[in-house]
Amino acid sequence: MPYRKEQFVNDDIYHLLLKGVAGRLIFKDIDDYYRGIFSIYEFNATKPITIRKQREIRARIKHRGPSSVVDERDKLVEVLAFCFMPNHIHLLLKQLKDNGITKFMSKLGTGYGGYFNRKYGRKGYVFQNRFCAVRIKNDEQLKNIFVYIHTNPTACIRPHWKEKGIENPEEAINFLENFKWSSYLDYIGKKNFPSVTERNFILAIMKGEQGCKEFVEYWIRYKGKMREFTNLSLEE
Repeated sequence: MPYRKEQFVNDDIYHLLLKGVAGRLIFKDIDDYYRGIFSIYEFNATKPITIRKQREIRARIKHRGPSSVVDERDKLVEVLAFCFMPNHIHLLLKQLKDNGITKFMSKLGTGYGGYFNRKYGRKGYVFQNRFCAVRIKNDEQLKNIFVYIHTNPTACIRPHWKEKGIENPEEAINFLENFKWSSYLDYIGKKNFPSVTERNFILAIMKGEQGCKEFVEYWIRYKGKMREFTNLSLEE
């Protein structure tokens, strides 16, 4: 069960990194990724939800679309951005309730971890016991974190891009615009998992969907190495 000892502050924003134990895969197939998406939505609530209720929600989303579902959750956090990689998860969270981040991460680790162990017939921890977190101090850092999270999938096609840079920017841009397991598509106007994230705050700072797209593409084309980021202490 992932944890942190320090207290998180309500209304502050944090970048979190949750890794698979010993660097192992936490997403092995497409169903795992979908379960992860469902988890960061469903576990973001002060009250537990029954399996029956989960199935009802899934059925409504599947047959009527996300817009047909009224969001009745009393949320622990606002999920501002996310990215699922094969062996780790990036999250950008704003805490809404006292201890909201700690509770959310505990529910996510226990819930998804239980699913993963049952599916693959294993025991033990799925995630490292301690997740990493950095408080976002200003808008400039928030913009950098936005790019940092959403360009992470580039490693799927160019494993050493963080050290060597991006040799083919157009390839990377095209890949990111077709990578399903992050919030980037929703931020650039391609509806993907719109009910998972609250985007208005960042869209205002980034000057809309086009601003998000241009900011990420500018960084890929003209910078393109992880060392270009400032005020970051998380690594993956």
